[in-house]
Amino acid sequence: MVEDSQIIRLDCRQILELAGFEVVGEGADGFDAINLCKTLRPDVVLLDIEMPNLDGISAAKQIIADKTCKAVVFLTAYFEDKLIREAMRIGAFGYLVKPLDEKTLVSTIQVTYAKSIESRDLEERLDELSQKLEDRKIIERAKGLLMKRKGIDEDTAYTQIRTLSMKKQSSIRDIADILLMSAEEGEIE
Repeated sequence: MVEDSQIIRLDCRQILELAGFEVVGEGADGFDAINLCKTLRPDVVLLDIEMPNLDGISAAKQIIADKTCKAVVFLTAYFEDKLIREAMRIGAFGYLVKPLDEKTLVSTIQVTYAKSIESRDLEERLDELSQKLEDRKIIERAKGLLMKRKGIDEDTAYTQIRTLSMKKQSSIRDIADILLMSAEEGEIE
């Protein structure tokens, strides 16, 4: 939790801890937020927007870019469309306006945490699918290379790559990469 007012930090800490959350760190400006997230890797960071040295929006941009926290929730005295749009644009999960009540803070953190887990799972799945697609492209290129160079059909080319993979105890993708790299150097005939 990063808020320049020590009183608000204390109030939020008490509310969150009574609700069963663990507050792993506290700070007073955006630089503290960035450093705390890098060090502690919290599930959720609660950030004031207007703080000395570095504002919450700027800190959140860095935290989100670095992926050092699963979710950012802003806590601010400002209910302005411009700030709300900016919070949405950078990927904040919540926007709370002071003064806070216990129910709003707790329910927002609960929903934010659940959504951040869901979002992280989707990102991991997307990364996995992107990697599989990239692997498939490389394997297809290697098959095409073998088909052209050796005058064989697609199934035979794939079988040769797979057989090499098993013999050399390497992934099919690694074998395909090596075949393509060798072709670029003119070594495959």
